[in-house]
Amino acid sequence: MTLTYNGEGGAVVDLPYNPNLDHALGGVHGGVYATMIDTEGWFTAAATTDRSCWVATSEFTIHLLEPVLRAPLRSVGRLVKVGKRQVVAEMRLEDGGGRLVGHGVGTFIILPNVPTA
Repeated sequence: MTLTYNGEGGAVVDLPYNPNLDHALGGVHGGVYATMIDTEGWFTAAATTDRSCWVATSEFTIHLLEPVLRAPLRSVGRLVKVGKRQVVAEMRLEDGGGRLVGHGVGTFIILPNVPTA
């Protein structure tokens, strides 16, 4: 996976197609969808905080909308709400053709007293 940020501060995670991540019927496994959505949401949330704070996924909901066969994936984050103790982000997962295949919303808690190193 590669990580970049868009102009709105959202994380963008790209994953080239890898047949080792397919399920038994040949599509990309749903666990890959979940991992990409959580990762991109976390990086979107973490970019809003002081680097001395730890950020943890508190909860997230995903919708697996469409199967993906032999295609790269891109997950794009968007901030919904930034508070003192939590950040809410929306995450969109698209296939290589820009088709929406997964959607998520996550809450990420800011833990200022947890050392990062």
